[in-house]
Amino acid sequence: MSGIRPEMLPAHTAMTDTTTSAAAPVAPASLADPRVLVPLGLFALYVIWGSTYLGIRYALESYPPFLLAGIRFLGAGVVLFAFLRMRGVALPTARQWRNAAITGILLLGVGNGLVCFAEQRVSSGVAAVAVASMPLFAAVFSGLYGERPTRRETIGLIIGFFGVIVLNLGSGLSGSRIGAIALLVAAMSWAFGATWSRRQDMPAGPMNTAAQMLCASVAMLIVGFASGEQLPAHPTARATAALVYLAIFGSIIAFSAFLYVLKHARPALATSYAYVNPPVAVLFGVLLANESVGPYDLAGMAIILLGVGAITLARQRR
Repeated sequence: MSGIRPEMLPAHTAMTDTTTSAAAPVAPASLADPRVLVPLGLFALYVIWGSTYLGIRYALESYPPFLLAGIRFLGAGVVLFAFLRMRGVALPTARQWRNAAITGILLLGVGNGLVCFAEQRVSSGVAAVAVASMPLFAAVFSGLYGERPTRRETIGLIIGFFGVIVLNLGSGLSGSRIGAIALLVAAMSWAFGATWSRRQDMPAGPMNTAAQMLCASVAMLIVGFASGEQLPAHPTARATAALVYLAIFGSIIAFSAFLYVLKHARPALATSYAYVNPPVAVLFGVLLANESVGPYDLAGMAIILLGVGAITLARQRR
């Protein structure tokens, strides 16, 4: 998980050995190599997280939003935590638990919880488009740690935020200001949590995922029950299946992939899922749920993606 690739050492040694005329060939990448896992992780983020917006919509047929998020992360967190402990993975330190709690609440509690809340009022595709503004906020929050945006990144920020304005003019979000605000707050919370966590002492490997989900689940269950939400007496089979899908694929697999990519790749690449998820989510929504997307929604998505793309390209050229 450190990002060090031991298989590169023989090649380096060969190049510094004056008795060797040619460098030794680099060993093929193993399945544990970041060169393999980072692309696989990105694929999981692009497709699985793109589909979770529709999964949330289906789950909301029976489950209230904050309890939905709480149950999802509690189930996934308990399963992953128990599995890791049986494998002998060490418990996080007190400091790591604290950092995992803060990050988990920001990413999963506020970030995902508000998406569930907003999807009671907006379509899954429009929700994904709004959340696509996350890298824009990430670029802003990076400035708090001395990573000032370049001129090209600033242009991307301006374009992206203009796209957010256009998106709010469309019927998808204009009909629900509460939903629009919730989605923007969710994007900001996720962006700040991801930026902050990169500089903290976090649990190692998948234990980071488990700890964050456990902490976030407690917070979401408290919020849900305190706000008067109740568990359904007779949930539909589709809603329950969606909840299980969200827990296993959306939480354990995809969130673990996100944390891995965030650790082993550039922040711009790690957050690139945000501009791939919207078209994937819209496609799932149109094909499987008969959702419709208006011209303002499409224009807003295109402008947001243009802005995010400009930021990503600018950071790659640094």
